[in-house]
Amino acid sequence: MATSTISSTPLSLSDRLTAGVIALFIGAFLVFGAGLANSAVLHDTAHDTRHSYGFPCH
Repeated sequence: MATSTISSTPLSLSDRLTAGVIALFIGAFLVFGAGLANSAVLHDTAHDTRHSYGFPCH
């Protein structure tokens, strides 16, 4: 029987703030990037992504 141990290291306040700010910028980029992009570009990208995953969309 295999046993595993998990150890965690607490992050400092500055590390948590840095991670939060980076996540905020990535989220804002995704929301505003998708919101301000040309709708045909978004449609074509979603269409090609579905095909690349092998999901039928027609």
